Amino acid sequence: MIEVQHIKKSFGKLQVLNDVSFSSPGGSCIALIGPNGCGKTTLIKCLLGMVVPDAGTIKIKNEAVNKGWEYRSMIGYMPQIGRYPENMKIGQVIEMLSDIRMYKAQRDEDIINAFQLKKLYNKRMGTLSGGTMQKVSAAIAFLFNPELMILDEPTAGLDPVSSELLKEKIQAEKRNGKLFLITSHILSELDELVSHVVYMQDGKLLFHKTLDALKTETGEEKLSRAISHFMKQHQPS
Repeated sequence: MIEVQHIKKSFGKLQVLNDVSFSSPGGSCIALIGPNGCGKTTLIKCLLGMVVPDAGTIKIKNEAVNKGWEYRSMIGYMPQIGRYPENMKIGQVIEMLSDIRMYKAQRDEDIINAFQLKKLYNKRMGTLSGGTMQKVSAAIAFLFNPELMILDEPTAGLDPVSSELLKEKIQAEKRNGKLFLITSHILSELDELVSHVVYMQDGKLLFHKTLDALKTETGEEKLSRAISHFMKQHQPS
């Protein structure tokens, strides 16, 4: 589904991505994690076409994306903080995006229904709480049946019930063969979701492992403890 091959990116003298490579098939859920400033956000922007790498190739479904844009229709993106026109209503934003996409197929409104967003369609975006804004962002990410989902801190600001509903949807779509790339600082939220872990540090890919392999290697059952154990084992002497 996705192949990242030897991606490099610098901003002036600062090298943000240094020869990053990994691949993953559909039906997987990748946890993209690492400390602040490790390059996660820049990598996501490269996948979205918002940043052009200095070197390397990104392939989605065996097609190099290069500087094209058509591939973006295969991606659903949920930002950590959604930015929408404040004077528009929720329903207007959803219809506007459908028009921009020129999407004619049946929309996936599972999240809209699960979060009962239609009851809030007349609320203006500028009046929404952070949690409701997250619900709108989640609904939009799934709306157009994308094959690759990039979710940045997806459960941040959600109440426990909404968080569980979103995780159930992710699990269901993963079983349908979709690929998820999720970033989160709350690793406990990822334990039951992820199948693979991509850990970045200082712009480099430190490791890419299945979650089962990481747990076996470290002897830990929780993702957070497995990461901590791995990092302690591989600290420079």
